[in-house]
Formats: sequence, structure tokens, C-alpha cells
Amino acid sequence: MGPVSAELAIDAPRRRAFDFVADLGNRPAFTDHFISDFHLSRLESSGIGAGARFRFYAPPQAIWMDTVIEALEPPHRISERGAGGRLNRIPSATEWELTEGPGSLTTVRVVYWTEPGNPIDRGKEIFGAASHWYTRDWAAALRRLRELLESDRKPGEGVGVAGADRHWAGLP
Repeated sequence: MGPVSAELAIDAPRRRAFDFVADLGNRPAFTDHFISDFHLSRLESSGIGAGARFRFYAPPQAIWMDTVIEALEPPHRISERGAGGRLNRIPSATEWELTEGPGSLTTVRVVYWTEPGNPIDRGKEIFGAASHWYTRDWAAALRRLRELLESDRKPGEGVGVAGADRHWAGLP
């Protein structure tokens, strides 16, 4: 599926927006309307190598996906790479670009794409019209991100870590 994107202006300093988005532990706070069963793959939720696994809902199915932060260029770019679907055979990428505007205005742009190599996976994306769902969901995620950053609300509950001792990690 070729790149889908969403863009939104947020009234928050670029550095604060960058730090929030670059911390995968915050991701469910604004993407839980189309992503579920989110858990980190290591205790450190930000920085290069931080990763997560989750179920990505795009009708008619919900597929497991992984993402790992591959590159950071503070405070303007975050690159994530991952894979998903059956046997993790569908490569995916997410690019976040944050540009500074006048005052404390920051424009956040997210671009997401997948590269299915298997004909069955390509067919599922074509006939499921996945790009429509992805575009809609990422636009809604940016609106929810704007609400969080502009209201100074803290994200919800903690995120689980795969294979970690719940009590050591500070989770109930």
C-alpha cells in the first residue's frame, strides 16, 4: 500500500511534541482507536531501538504489527520500521515530521506505508481498501495528539512490556 499521510497544526512547542511522539509508551494515548493490545518490546520506550508490538485494525481484519524506532533527528524527524501480518511478512514504515511554525505552532505530519510482497497480502490491501482506513485513522490520531498536547494532559495508564516483571517495571 502506497504511502498515506495526515498532517495537523498543533499549538505546542516542537521539542515537546517531538519528545511525546518519540516515546512509544505514549502511543496508545492517541492511537488506541485503531491499535489495540499494545506492548513495548523493551523497558526503554524511547530512543533508537525502542520497539512495540500491537494489533492494527484495518477492516476487514486486525493484524499484528511491530515497529522499531530506526532513526531520530531531534526535534524534527522520527523514522520507524516494522513488519506485520502472518509471519511478519509485510514490511511497514512510519515517518513523523515536525516543522516549526510561528510562535509555539508545530505542524505534525505522519506518513505510513506497507510493502506486501505476497500476492495474497497485496490482494487483501487492494480489495479491503486499506488506504482509506489508514488515512482516516492517522488523521484521527493526530487530532487526539493535538488534544493531549494542547491540554497538557498526561497520557493514560502505563504500557506493558513483553517479558518484563510487572512489579519491577512499575505496572499494577
